[in-house]
Amino acid sequence: MRHRSVADLMTPNAVAVQPGTSFKEIARLLDEYGITAVPVVDHENRPVGVVSEADLLRRHTSKDGPSTAEAMMSSPVVTARPSWTAVEAARLMERHRVKRLPVVDAGGRLIGVLSRSDLLQLFLRRDRLIQEEIREDVVVRILRLSPAAVHIDVDEGLVTLSGTLESPELAPILVQLCESVDGVVEVIDRLVAHEDEGGEGSA
Repeated sequence: MRHRSVADLMTPNAVAVQPGTSFKEIARLLDEYGITAVPVVDHENRPVGVVSEADLLRRHTSKDGPSTAEAMMSSPVVTARPSWTAVEAARLMERHRVKRLPVVDAGGRLIGVLSRSDLLQLFLRRDRLIQEEIREDVVVRILRLSPAAVHIDVDEGLVTLSGTLESPELAPILVQLCESVDGVVEVIDRLVAHEDEGGEGSA
């Protein structure tokens, strides 16, 4: 399975401002691009902070000190790498309670921005694509089962698995693998194990 990475989901060529950018210019950019925060970068395009709508409102209310990006920004900035999985980025957002992550290259330079709405794109994958990935990658390639062994029904990201498996140990493995597929919201297990026909009393 190939999980979509931060590079797949991020907005490239992100809007950014310099430390000296004014309050009004930042407010204009947020409105023009429909975003809630903007990274602040130095002369080498390395993020040094983030200015959010909340930062602007706080500055407007306090009117304390200069109204530049450098004075208003939250710092140090929390960044992501393009090779990270969506899960890694989501965990970082949750840990630091941020809604957007500047994405940087190996040199620490800004190459994009990942937002919560970008991550939600994972759950907008078509059911047919999820079904195909489970059948081809999980059932056939990883578990080496016949594609006919498991019936896979996907409805709005809800996956229902049914069918008869040769071993009862396979069911939890299959469920866990399906849960890790991009776009899967929940997995319902209706799998059964193949009955041993060689027990006592068999002719």
